Amino acid sequence: MAPVPIRGNPRLALAAVGLATFMTSLDNTVVNVALPSIQQDLRLSIGGLEWVASTYVLMFASLLLAGGRLADLYGRKRLFLAGTAVFTAASLVSGLARSEGVLLAGRVAQGAGAALAAPTTLAIISAMFTGEKERGRAVGAWSGLAALAVAIGPLTGGFISQHWQWGWIFFINVPLGILTLAAGAAAISETRQPGSSRTLDLPGLGSATLALAALTYALIQGHAAGWTSPAIVTSFALSAVAASAFAVAETRSRAPMADLALFRSRVFTGGTATLMLWGFGVLGVYFFTPLYLQGVLHFSPSRAGLAFVPMALLMAASATLAPLVSGRAGANRTVAAGMGLAAVGLAATSLLGTHASFAALMPPLAAVGVGSGLTMPVTAAILGVLPQAQAGVAGGILNTAREASGLLGVTVIGAILTARQAAALAAGATPAAAFTSGYSAGLAAAALLVLAGAAVALRALPGPAKAAAIVPPQRAAPAAARPRQSAPAAVTAPPSLAAANHRAPGGRAQPRPCPQCPPAAV
Repeated sequence: MAPVPIRGNPRLALAAVGLATFMTSLDNTVVNVALPSIQQDLRLSIGGLEWVASTYVLMFASLLLAGGRLADLYGRKRLFLAGTAVFTAASLVSGLARSEGVLLAGRVAQGAGAALAAPTTLAIISAMFTGEKERGRAVGAWSGLAALAVAIGPLTGGFISQHWQWGWIFFINVPLGILTLAAGAAAISETRQPGSSRTLDLPGLGSATLALAALTYALIQGHAAGWTSPAIVTSFALSAVAASAFAVAETRSRAPMADLALFRSRVFTGGTATLMLWGFGVLGVYFFTPLYLQGVLHFSPSRAGLAFVPMALLMAASATLAPLVSGRAGANRTVAAGMGLAAVGLAATSLLGTHASFAALMPPLAAVGVGSGLTMPVTAAILGVLPQAQAGVAGGILNTAREASGLLGVTVIGAILTARQAAALAAGATPAAAFTSGYSAGLAAAALLVLAGAAVALRALPGPAKAAAIVPPQRAAPAAARPRQSAPAAVTAPPSLAAANHRAPGGRAQPRPCPQCPPAAV
């Protein structure tokens, strides 16, 4: 059956998916800056406050693959609108919450709504913008909007927590959500073909969701509960068993949830590895730098948030220009150069010390921003090798990899920071100097990881002369289960990773701010 003709308003559709990405990105940075105000008003325990931050990412990461597959089966527009509606309603509930239970329920629903909408956004862009150059510009604009959310999130959260009631961190999503729903309903074309098979791989769906939920829980709670505690060890073991069951289920299913043949593609596998190494390393800036700015340099929350604005604006600008650079130099060289520049920025940030000024922060953070924006063409390279029949779930795979890499990065770099900090304290260093020592060691490790990603990108991604020759991997399917034609895969900027409590300089337990996953590298 021929694909459904693409109708609608492409520019308005881009505005709709851009707004959806903007508000889901904004939500996490705003929420985590306002956690102290929420704790004081609702009288939450440290554990309860931790769950306010972590339930969102737990639901989001667990349901990404399921949301992508449902979008493939039932339509990207339908799932986008449903997910956006759930997220918007849940934001209203969260803002009105006056008890821990209601707030946690709202956060769970927000995560579920985001997991339904997120895997569809770039698939919709790819369907609505059919020309390669036109699509590249649209993806750049989408990335820029999400980067802007990263920039103003901490600043907005700091302002609201200081001058307004904390519920407004959720209420700001309501008018944005209504605008998104109206624009999406009017402008987006449905890409699902009528009459296509809707067979749902329940064993694969269930095992994938269980594996992701157990892994995410273990990575979020491991620091607080202890990595060798029974709950964490059991969660890791359950994740491994469920992941093995998923692999077996997919090889035996007539209509698998995810085609494992995707990973035979050098571009898909190498591009995914590049994204993971970027997320593993660069999140050090978004996770630990707010602690450094406020705990060591004594910035106010608003000033600490303002420090990220130039970096994110430069990220948005370079993401917009990256398709032009990639068209001349190739995705491999462009992405590798961006990764290298981001690594230099991370290394320079690690050398700032305990008496750095606001001005001294700007050059290294600017390098991270520009470099991260230049990594955006990895998205187009991966989109070019994805099978059209599994657009949503393929996007879910990539976003899940990004979520896992960010959690692993925060865990490993945090372990380096903690070990170096403890050694410095034992040697007689002040709390601020000890934290700075650990912070510097963690960012140096992050720089090495991002630099390794540059090497992977240079080898795996296509150059300018090879882009047209890429052929997506195909898997023969039984006639009864042969997939329909659909839009290229969605790759989204996932929401921020929740984190456990962190002990700031001076020994006070503080809720860790969530690191935002900027979209430019997607």
